[in-house]
Amino acid sequence: MAHIPDGVLSLPVILGGSALALGGLAMGLRRLEDRDIAETGILAAVFFVVSLVSIPLGPSSVHLLLGGLMGIILGWRAFPAIFVGLLLQAVLFGFGGVTTLGVDTLNMALPGVVLAMVGRPLLAGAGPGRTALVGGLVAGLAVLGTIGGVAAALALSSAAHLPALTVIVATYLPLALIEAVVTGFALSFLARVRPEMLAPLPRPA
Repeated sequence: MAHIPDGVLSLPVILGGSALALGGLAMGLRRLEDRDIAETGILAAVFFVVSLVSIPLGPSSVHLLLGGLMGIILGWRAFPAIFVGLLLQAVLFGFGGVTTLGVDTLNMALPGVVLAMVGRPLLAGAGPGRTALVGGLVAGLAVLGTIGGVAAALALSSAAHLPALTVIVATYLPLALIEAVVTGFALSFLARVRPEMLAPLPRPA
């Protein structure tokens, strides 16, 4: 349910979420330089493919979100990367909606970006162990932030969605743990082979 379909959200929620997502996209594109295009494109492709793999869990299904991982590696550039992945999924496979694209982008990108602002500075010079711990915490909390955003969007749109929120939250709690483990291993590997990818991100001039 991280991909919210068309016809579910109210117009004010769609407009508000889209406006905030546009702000995030503007920040991301401002920081996207020529040397960053390949890295950003690769992670956008990884997000696109991984998000297509759904795992049945109880009455619903879940898939990896990778918001924490992308936030740590890309910073604000995670917004355009996630937006492109979600747009292709919506157009090609009908995952989520076109009208809710802004809200979905905001929910999946913002938690990872904000949490990475706290976590990434702790990775400078860190060994694989601390990198895995910090990355896992960022990733797990990012999933909770995403589900919080989905729940808020649904609750603000209609009281009829409230009974489903408990199921949605309970379904994605195990995903937070899985995502923490996956991200921890991935960043631990990068700390060993490409530590420069985890150096503090440069500030725009």
